[in-house]
Formats: sequence, structure tokens, C-alpha cells
Amino acid sequence: MSASRRSGTTDELGPEEPDEPDGPEESGGSAGGDLLAALLDGMDAALCAFDADGFVTHWNREAERILGWSPGEAVGRQGFAGWAVRSSDADEVQGRLLAAMHASGRQVHEFALVRKDGGRVLVRTQSAAVRGPDGKPAGVYCAFSEVHAQIDLERSIALSEALFEDASWGVVIVDADLRPAVCNGHAARALGSGRTAVLGRPLGELIAQGVEELEGALAHVLSEGAPPAPMEVWVSVRGTDGKQDRRCWRSGFVRLASPLAEEPVPLGVGWLFQDVTEAKLTEAEGSQLRFRAHQLHRAARAASECEDPGEAATVHLDFALAGFADHAVIDLVASEEPLRLVRAAATPSGAPGPSLLVTRGALPVRYGEGHPALQCVERAGSVRAGAPGAADAAEWAAARQWPEGSRFALCAVLRSRGRTLGVVTFLRGASRARFERGDAMYAESVAALIAGAVDLAT
Repeated sequence: MSASRRSGTTDELGPEEPDEPDGPEESGGSAGGDLLAALLDGMDAALCAFDADGFVTHWNREAERILGWSPGEAVGRQGFAGWAVRSSDADEVQGRLLAAMHASGRQVHEFALVRKDGGRVLVRTQSAAVRGPDGKPAGVYCAFSEVHAQIDLERSIALSEALFEDASWGVVIVDADLRPAVCNGHAARALGSGRTAVLGRPLGELIAQGVEELEGALAHVLSEGAPPAPMEVWVSVRGTDGKQDRRCWRSGFVRLASPLAEEPVPLGVGWLFQDVTEAKLTEAEGSQLRFRAHQLHRAARAASECEDPGEAATVHLDFALAGFADHAVIDLVASEEPLRLVRAAATPSGAPGPSLLVTRGALPVRYGEGHPALQCVERAGSVRAGAPGAADAAEWAAARQWPEGSRFALCAVLRSRGRTLGVVTFLRGASRARFERGDAMYAESVAALIAGAVDLAT
């Protein structure tokens, strides 16, 4: 328990007590003293107080924990000389503490105090004057804590402020309802909104795709704790212009619990994330290039063992399909004026299997005017095409004599020894993305190998 002197100038630090209190008043005074003692002992900081003459009047439990001196040993002593500070430092320490009685505001100092066991501890003090009923200085109170604990606290506060102001990655505090409670500027920009506009809104209103995975991770952290390693989440943010930008966020999570509760009470989740979209796309592109180069190498080795050049062409086609397209067809030029194409090989339109040579004579394929394969031959360059909509994909594929389910097409010309021999067409279904420029470069590499085999066969 904290202790205080009950006589002399000590009374000037608190309300005056009646000389002869009655029963009810005596009970109220006792209750007031118990309340003051409980408040002092419940403080996280060490606290002591001095009267105008420098005598210790109050000493709480935290002061006892830091220095080892009990309230009974501390209260009533004059200053810290001879027990809580070294004799050589006593006058300087006492002068600084009592100077707070005649200064405005709080005074901050650092002192080396002496523990009861003889050890020394560096403390940071905040001192301020205590004034009596007449407004004159009646003493001084001093709150102090170990310097390293104070520095740790200041660092924590500084880190928190820096994260929410200057951090180059997103920082969001999500409450127990999985709604943003605090958000820094970087995170607000990534979510496509302002710092205050995102607060209190469900994540589903900010993120179109990937919100289920993100909310699942947040709920897991609330119940089980933080995962052992960061996780990568692909999300599509709802933009103000209606566009959805797909991004990859490398996210880390920490569960926040109240330090004031006896049992850990989750206050929410600290969510830190960094946009790694460009790095992931570059990584995926590099992996894809390595795989395709490996496929070309394997295809060349397998085709070199084929006696029939036509079979070698289908070998190149089969190796190219892996991870690239769902179907493929090879059409050869039967005549240039008028331009007619004849089907030479195709992948099965039903169950997957190896490409097959087509043996139906010289009957031309019924391609209409403006067909992508005809355009490819005429331009001697690659042509990309796609169905206008998912609902029209079946009719679009049937009109172009392509297998059912085709939605995206890429035609690459077959040229060898300065001649146009035909065209190879790669087809993708609705489950795949449309062909891009990089896909066209790969298709042209495959077409060059197929053209060499076709040239040998003709």
C-alpha cells in the first residue's frame, strides 16, 4: 500500500481533515483515503510526492518495485539523500525536484537513483508543483520510470506513428468485425479510396475478388494467432471508375490484444501488405519462358526420330499445346489464286489425345471471307481473334470451322525457303485468357519448326 504523512505540512498536499470528525464524515474520510491509496498503487508509473520542505509524503507500489524501498521506509524521509541517491548527487537531485514548485508545467529530468540492494537505476522523472488552497506551492509530485522502459514506450509510439504516416507499405488495423478501423495513406491508395472513406466499411465493398480468402485469413488470426509466414493474396480492387485492377499483395498479420485486460482480449488484427504484382508477373513470365524453351527442345529431339515429316509436324504441335492451348489445326495452301486451304492435321475435338493427320484428299476447308487463317496467309504474319462474348462463343467457333468450345484463336503462318506453306491455328476455351503478344512470339517459333517438317513432306 502507498503511505502518506498525516501531520505537519503534509496536510497541505490534500484536503484539510476536520479536527473531530463525526461517524459519517469519518467514514467518508477513510473511504477517500482508501480510494487515494488504491489509485496510487494501481498506477503503472512510480510516484512519490514531497511537501514544501522536501519530506516524502507519498510512495506507491511501483516506486517500491523499481527501487526496493517500501512506503514505510520512504515516507517521512527528507529528500533522497543517504538512501535513494548517492550523497554526491543528493543536492543536485533535490534542487531539481523542488525547483518544479516554482516552475510552470512539468519538468522532465533523468537521474541515477540507488536501489535498496545498492544497485543503481537510471530513471526519467516528470515533476510538477502541488498547490494549496491559497494557490501557493505546497509541494511537488514526481512520477518516474526506468529509462529503458520509457524509451521502449516512446519507440513503440514513434513506430506506430511512422507506420501510419510514412510507411512505404500498406498498414490497416482491422477490428473484430473485419472492418478497417485505422488505415495509412499507402493502404488507402491501394484500396482505391481515401483514408477516412475506408473506415468501418466491409472489405467486400472495397475488394471485388479475393475478399473471401483475405477475410478467412483475418478471422484465423483473430481466433488462432498470426500465421508463421507472410501469405500472398490476389485481389481485384473496386475502382471508382468501375474498372477492377488485379493485384497481388504479400500480407503479414498480427493479432492485437489489450495490454490492460487480465486475459487477452482481441482488439483486432494488424494487417501489413506490400504490392508485389510486378515481381510476381515477372517471375511467372520467366517461368513460362523457361518451360516453353524446354518444350521446344523436347519437341525438336522427338521430331528428329520421326521418319515421316508429317508425323514430325504433329509432334511439334503436340509439344506446343502443353500449357498453351486446348486445340490446334494445321491448314496448308492448296492454291493461291483463289486462296484455298486444306486441313492437314488437327487435335481431337472430343477427348484429349495426340494430333492426327487428316486424310480427306484435297477438299478445301470452307473458310469464309475474312477468316483469321486466310488473313494470316495473306499478311504472312500472326493474327489473333476472339469471340465477342461468352454467349456467342459456340456460334462463333462453328462459323469458323473450329472445335466446339473455342473462344480465342491465334494463327501463325508457316513459311519455309521464302514460301508460304500454310497456317497453324491455336485455340483456347473460355477457361483460359486471350492470347497476348508473348504468346504470338511462341506460336511463331513453333510454326517455324512445323514449316520445316511440312516443307520436307511436300
